[in-house]
Amino acid sequence: MGSVKKRNRTQFVCQSCGFNSPRWLGRCSECGEWNSMVEEKIQPTADRKQSYVRPASKPIPLSKIDYRDGERIKCVSEEFNRVLGGGIVPGSLVLVGGDPGIGKSTLMLQEAAKLASKEFPVLYVSGEESASQTKLRANRLLLNSSELFLLAETNIESIVEHIEALNPALIIVDSIQAMYQSELQSAPGSLSQVRECALRFLTLAKTKFIPVFLIGHVTKEGYFAGPKVLEHIVDTLLFFEGDKDHFYRILRTVKNRFGSTNEIGVFEMTEEGLREVCNPSEIFLSHRNESTSGSSVICLIEGTRPILVEIQALVGPSNYGLPQRTTAGVDAKRLALLLAVLEKRVGLRMGAQDVFINAVGGVKVDETSADLGILVSIVSSLKNREIDPKTIVIGEVGLGGEIRAISKIEKRITEAGKLGFNQCIVPKSNLKSIKKSGIIQVVGVDNVEQALDLLIN
Repeated sequence: MGSVKKRNRTQFVCQSCGFNSPRWLGRCSECGEWNSMVEEKIQPTADRKQSYVRPASKPIPLSKIDYRDGERIKCVSEEFNRVLGGGIVPGSLVLVGGDPGIGKSTLMLQEAAKLASKEFPVLYVSGEESASQTKLRANRLLLNSSELFLLAETNIESIVEHIEALNPALIIVDSIQAMYQSELQSAPGSLSQVRECALRFLTLAKTKFIPVFLIGHVTKEGYFAGPKVLEHIVDTLLFFEGDKDHFYRILRTVKNRFGSTNEIGVFEMTEEGLREVCNPSEIFLSHRNESTSGSSVICLIEGTRPILVEIQALVGPSNYGLPQRTTAGVDAKRLALLLAVLEKRVGLRMGAQDVFINAVGGVKVDETSADLGILVSIVSSLKNREIDPKTIVIGEVGLGGEIRAISKIEKRITEAGKLGFNQCIVPKSNLKSIKKSGIIQVVGVDNVEQALDLLIN
C-alpha cells in the first residue's frame, strides 16, 4: 500500500487583528474589518525552526542584576535623543512609523551616517530600495561614510548571516513589512511574516546587545500596518506626525520602556534632509498675524517640555441647514462640548454658525488646558475683536462654565515669559501655587464669562 501524501492545510488570517478562520470571510467576525482575510498555509510544528527563541536562562535576584542607566548611545540630533529618553539603549528594539514620504527613512539614514565610525559600524538594511537608490538619497542629503554598510536584502536568514559576519553596533531595517522568512509560506507584509521577523530581530537585539530600529508602514487610518502584537514586542514606539506637504514634522513617543511617553521632537524638512528645531514655540509663533481676530496662544506640555501654540478660529453664518464643525489638530468632540458651554453658560447662539478651528504647525492638541484658548478664539472671531497678542490663555473649561486648575502651571508661565508675553490668563485656583514674577502678569479667572470680559471688550 503506497504512502499517503499529506495535504497542505490552509487558514484565513485577518491582517488587522490576527483572527484565524478555516474559511474565507468577507468581514472579520472579531474586529469587523472588511476584506482583511488572507489565505496562509499552516506549517507543521515539527518543520518550523524556532531560531527566534531566546536561549534558556535562569532566575536572577533583582539585587544582583548589573545595569547602568547611563549606558546610552547619544545621537547627533538632540531632538531624537529627547524622544528616545536620552539616547539609544543598547539591546533595544525601536519601531519608527509614519505616513509615506514624511521622513522616516531620511531621519534614520541621517542618524546612521553621522553615528557610523570605525568603533561604531552601522548596518542599514534596505528591503524596498536597491543599494544604488539608497546611495542616491544619501548624496542628496550630503551624507557619506565608509563605516555605514548598506544591504539590499529582504530574506531574514541572509540578513542574520551578514549581521554575524559584520557584527555591527547598530542595525536599521527599512522596512519590517518587506522582510520575510523562507520557512513561512505567506507573502512579505502578512501578519505571520511581520510577527515572526520582528521576533527574530528582538532575539538579535537582546542576545547580542545590539540596538535595532525597525521602520514600519501605517494604514490609511494612521495605525501601524501588521499585527497589533508588533507594537507590544518593541521597546520603543515612535510615530511621525504632520502633513508631508508641510515644512514641520513631529516625532512623538507613543511607548518607551526606557523613558517618558508623549515626548516629542520637532524637525523641519529642508533640501538637505530633516533639521532639528530646538525651540518649537518660537517656530510655531513666527508667522503669527497679531492684528487678526480669532487667534489666541495656548501652552501645552509635551512630555517634559512646554510648547506655545497658536489656536486659530473662523466663525461665520452657515449657508446650509447644518452648520459645519471642522477641526485641524483639535478633537471635534471637545469642540462640540465647548460650543455647548458657550450657548448654555454665556448665551451666545452658535447653532447657525460655521466653526473652523486650526492648531498652527500641525500640532495635535490633546490637553484640556487648551479649552479656554479655543473658546476665546471662537468668541474673538464671532465678534470680530482682536485679543491682546502678548497675552497667553491657559485653562480647562468645565460644563458649568467654570475654569478648572491645570498641572505644571509654573513651567507654562516661564516659557511664555521667555518668548516675550507680558500677561497670562490662568485658573484662579492655580494662583496660590504660582510664584510672583516681574516679567509676566498673571491674572486668575473663575469662569468663562470673566475671561471673555477681560480679553474681549
